[in-house]
Amino acid sequence: MKLAKNFGIAGVAVAISVAAIGVKPTQAAIVNYDFSVKATSGDYPGEYYGSFKYDDSSLTENGYESLGIDNGLSILFDYLGSNYTEIDDFDYGYGYPTVSFQDGNLLGLSYLVEDQFLIAANTETAREGGTKFYTILSADLLSTTEVGTVSYSKVPEPSTLGGIAIASAMGFWWKRQKKR
Repeated sequence: MKLAKNFGIAGVAVAISVAAIGVKPTQAAIVNYDFSVKATSGDYPGEYYGSFKYDDSSLTENGYESLGIDNGLSILFDYLGSNYTEIDDFDYGYGYPTVSFQDGNLLGLSYLVEDQFLIAANTETAREGGTKFYTILSADLLSTTEVGTVSYSKVPEPSTLGGIAIASAMGFWWKRQKKR
């Protein structure tokens, strides 16, 4: 009987954690990402960090899509001791910077700061978000040099963290009960 009770409690803990992790919100949410740049060549090799967020309410998850400042895109990037935001993009207010998706999957940022850097898929399609990092001498894309890569990681939503915390607490409680 005691074993059945413990399995019941464990089952409830698993159900709660799966529900918290697996639920996709039906309404729009602000989505947060962290990104890191690993510059392996050029004048300033090293790692640089940033973050961005956007409102995902207009994403259809079908085909190629991009979101910009009209969708609440905001960026913060610390590069060479300076903080850059979306306002620093060369074409700010003209549809850029953007974050791009293919079938709902993040491709990356398209972010150009004149005389500093470019984050994009490549220089031929510089306004498609991607995972390449370039130094740039001007807004002229002919003056770019690829020096590194960009990686992205989604910041978990608070509900996901809450589900993990509940499942962990129930697991500790169950273990403690088992020792008794």
